[in-house]
This record gives sequence, C-alpha cells and structure tokens, in this order.
Amino acid sequence: MLTTEQQRRHQAKPGGNRGPRSREDREEGNLRERGGKRQMIAEPPPIDREITVAEGVTVKELSEKLGVKANLVVKKLFDKKIFATINQTLDVKLAEEVAREFGASTNQVSYEQESTQDIDQAEDLKDMVRRAPVVTVMGHVDHGKTSLLDSIRETRVALREAGGITQAIGAYTVEKNGKRIVFIDTPGHKAFTRMRSRGAKVTDIVVLVVAADDGVMPQTLEAIDHAKAGNTPIIVAINKVDKPDAQIDRIKQQLSDRGLLAEDWGGDVVMVPVSAKTGQNLGLLLEMILLVAELLDLKANPARPALATVLEAQLDKGRGPVATLLVRNGTLRTGDQFIVGSSFSKVRAMFDDRGNSIREAEPAMPVEVVGFEELPGVGDTFQVVTDSVKAKQVVSHRGNKEREAQMAKGARTATLTSLNQQFKEGDLKDLNVIIKADVGGMAEVVSESLQQLSTDKVRVRVLRAGVGAITEDDVLLASASEALIVGFNVKTERNAVSIAEQQKVDIRTHSIIYELIDEVKLAMTGLLDPVYKETVLGHAEVKQTFKISKIGTVAGCYVTDGVIRRDSQIRVMRGGELIHTGKIDALKRFKNDASEVKNGVECGISLANFNNIEDGDVLEAFAMERVLPSLQAQ
Repeated sequence: MLTTEQQRRHQAKPGGNRGPRSREDREEGNLRERGGKRQMIAEPPPIDREITVAEGVTVKELSEKLGVKANLVVKKLFDKKIFATINQTLDVKLAEEVAREFGASTNQVSYEQESTQDIDQAEDLKDMVRRAPVVTVMGHVDHGKTSLLDSIRETRVALREAGGITQAIGAYTVEKNGKRIVFIDTPGHKAFTRMRSRGAKVTDIVVLVVAADDGVMPQTLEAIDHAKAGNTPIIVAINKVDKPDAQIDRIKQQLSDRGLLAEDWGGDVVMVPVSAKTGQNLGLLLEMILLVAELLDLKANPARPALATVLEAQLDKGRGPVATLLVRNGTLRTGDQFIVGSSFSKVRAMFDDRGNSIREAEPAMPVEVVGFEELPGVGDTFQVVTDSVKAKQVVSHRGNKEREAQMAKGARTATLTSLNQQFKEGDLKDLNVIIKADVGGMAEVVSESLQQLSTDKVRVRVLRAGVGAITEDDVLLASASEALIVGFNVKTERNAVSIAEQQKVDIRTHSIIYELIDEVKLAMTGLLDPVYKETVLGHAEVKQTFKISKIGTVAGCYVTDGVIRRDSQIRVMRGGELIHTGKIDALKRFKNDASEVKNGVECGISLANFNNIEDGDVLEAFAMERVLPSLQAQ
C-alpha cells in the first residue's frame, strides 16, 4: 500500500497516472484553469494611493508615479497586447487602467495644470506681490462701454468701430494714483455672448455699464449672469447721466429687482453715476475699482514662469499668427518657450496695449505676442515651459488626438436610424457656408450665430470657419460644395476674385454682424420653394354675350368692384359655382384695347380657349403674387 504522500509523488511524476481522463474531467480542468485566470483579472489589488496623470504621460513617468520599475509597466502593457518603450506616451485612459492594476487610483489633469501644481508647491509666500486688478466692462449694446473706456484712456476707439459696436475683445491699461488697472472691453451685441463669457472668466471685477436713459436690457442681464456665475464682484457704472431724460433711481430699482442693491439703498453693490461724454465721476469710478481690488487682496508671483490666457488671435499679413494675451501669473519674456493647445513655439516679440515693443510682461498685463507656429484658440491657456522635450511630447500627443478626432468626425456611417432620419428630412435644405474673419473669436461667433439660424426647413452648415483673407482654396471649396463665402472684416485675394467669377461663387463681405446675419437669412429664404399668394382684383357681371367669327364669344361686362386688368386671371362663376379658370385673351373699351378697366365702367372681355359664357355670369379677376416664404414650418 502506498501512503498518501507517495501516491501524490507518483501522480506528479512524468508518465504517472497515465490512465485516460474522461471528457468531463478534461472540461472541468480547463474550466478550473480559466476560472482561476478570470479571478486574477477580476480582482485587482486594493487601492492604497492616488496619483495624478497628465496628458502625454510616458511609461517611465507613470512607473515613477506608481513607485514600480518601468519594465513592470511595460509587461502590463504587453499583457494588453500593446508594445511600448519606456519613452512612449500613453493615452490617459490607458494609463488609468494600468495604474489600477498596481493598486492606484488616478486624478486626471492637463499638462498645464500639472506643471502649475509643481510650481505652486514650490512657491514661497514671500515672492507674492500685489498685482493690478483685471476689470471687465460689460453691458448692453450702445450703452457706452467703449466710450467710457475712451474717456478713461483719452482715446477715440469708438469712432473707428463699424456700426458703433465693439466686435472684438480689447484690453487696455490705465493708471490712477500710481496704481495700474487693466480693462477688458467686451462686445455688447447679443451675438457676442460667448466672447463676453470668455472675458468674465479672466476678470477680477466686472464693471456693468447701464445707460441712464435706457435701462436694464437683455445683454445687461446676460452680463449679470456671467459675473454671478464666476462669483465676480460687480461695480455698476450708470452712464449718460448728463442726458435730460436720465433716471438714475429707475436704474437702481431695476437692478435691485435682479439682486443688485446699491450701497446707498442699504445694499453692498457700488453704483457710480458717470458720463463718458463729460467725464463726470470717472475718477470716482477708478477709485472705487481700486478700493474693491484692495479688499480682494490680489497677488501674483513675478518670479515664476508665465501663465496667460489667449483673449484674441488673428493672422497678420507680415507677422503671421498674432495673439492678444492676458498674463495671469508670472513674467513673460521675449525668448520664452511656450505651449498653447497643440502648438509649441517661442516668443519672438511682444507689444503693449498701445503698440510699444516690450521685452517683459508682468502679471495682469495685456500683451500682443508674435511667434506662434499656428493660430491659437481663443480662451486657450498659454504656459511658459522649461522642459522643452516634455512639451514637445505633449504637443505631439495632442496633435495626434486632434487628427483622430477629425477623422472620426469625417467618417460617415449609414445606419438604419440615420437613413430613416434622412428620409424624414427629405424636404430639409442645406445652406453651405464658408466663414473667414479677421480674428479667431469673431470666426467662432459668426459660425455659432449662423448655425443658430437653422430651422426645420433650412439648415446652415458651416464647412469652414477660419481667420485671414478669402483665398483661392476657399473659393475652390465653395465651388465644389455649392457654398456661400461670408467674410467679416477681411478682403478677398486677387486670384480668388477671378476664380470666383469663373466658378460663379458668391462672396459677401461685411463689417457689421447683424447685417451679415440678415443677408444669410435672405439667402436661406432663397433656397425655399416659391410661395404665391392670391389677390382678388375685382369683379365684372356679364350683361350680354356676342358671338364673333374668328374670335369666339365676347362678353359685354359691367365692372361692379375693383379693377379688371389685361394680365389678370379670370374665374367664371355661374350660380355661385366655378365653371372655368383661365386668362383674358382680349380686354376692350369700346373698340380700343385697354390695359385695365375700373369699377363702374363697361367693357368687352374674351377669354382664351373658352367660349361658353352666358348672360348673368360673374367674372372674378385675380393675380398670383410671389411672397417671401417663411423659414419656419407652418
């Protein structure tokens, strides 16, 4: 007899227990092996730490954050059938999956946030200094925002604006009592809601301009909402108090209904009556701004690498892509390497708000920067970097992701749902539009405004929204897609003009946003099928009929009301029933041809291809007039 231990050893030997296993035993063994693997995969180690993962993280950086050797991370990726080197960048989602298998949870941040966190942790409070407040001027169109800034800056910007409205974000610096204040002027027209929102996100204080002779308007309410959403202090400038119909108390009452109660009414909102035209109380307004800024205790560290926000971007014919930045922290210097969006480059030149060349930009300073490889997006974060190798890796990763997104967006799949939707939208017409504007923010605004015009009859499709002059490439795209080219504050290149004439491409350029929108609405209406409206012109009663050879039946009529015209159509009514509808062949007054016969006059009428006219019939003259079709479904 073999002991239990001897039996186990005997079975473990090669060739031991050679008896054939049943099918059930083999399947059970396979299930046990697979089940064991499932259990290992389904039960990762418990989470015992948290790490931050930024876009473009490499295998080596992830291993350092996890506190494991890089080859272990490579092995985990290999198990997922991903062959990677230690310097290869990883997608954030993949990095999260790998970290979870090592018992770590992840907190996803952008590259700029991660680099900023490192700087913030190493920052000394002694390096912090008081900075200038960033003030955003908001309000309704034509309430005097830009004129107020002009009076403060003693410039004449408003007179150069098309249609009297600001159509870009302008940033200006003024001084009061030796202290700087940075103003951002945002457009007031309703189409610029997004740009006003962008201005509110970078500001410390909002100056809400309300006209004393007009009151609280829709864009005023939008500005209040933007400021409240960002928990930004509001100072109200009641403008145009020099006008005889100014009603300051009425404005305060309207604002109190919106939750803004003036200090002199027992509230906490500073309200200053001012006049941009006469300069009344402008100094008081600046003092109130400095007082609120002092209470906010705004500070920044000029010693750290610069962090800024792109306020506006445009293509300059001589300098290439140019952007207006607001430096939020740190000091920006000529020659600094930076990353913005999916672009990595170096600052080649800088200019202040008055066009003077500068070499340094301190915190809370608006500056125009030259040196971008491509046009940045309005609202993008601008970050000065010290590790150029890592920055290039991040830019490459972002570029790949953007290309993948564009390819995915361009791919079209025909599903039953989409085909059914297309069938339902058989009457829907498309107006293809190509947009070119002078600055990036304007291109976005025009694109959004036009797409919002889409109805269930006509849809506006923006094929391209870019910055710069209208080029030959734009015309060729418009020709291929039967699109309308819309330009805003841009010119058309000479070659593009000649090609547009050959290809019969329509190019429309504008400098005022609402005129552009009105013209696109007109173009949308032109796509609809014509609509005709019937207009009854008059009635005539048949008194006697005459049969004339080679002519047919001629009705001697008396016009009872209205007018009978030679080119009008006729209905023949007999006993209240319709007998015939046709055209007039001849209309005569006595023996002479007449173009029209008015009420109370006798005439002779013969109808084309109809001779069955009897005494007592009533002839109703009418015309079909083409009217402007409605864009909305009836």
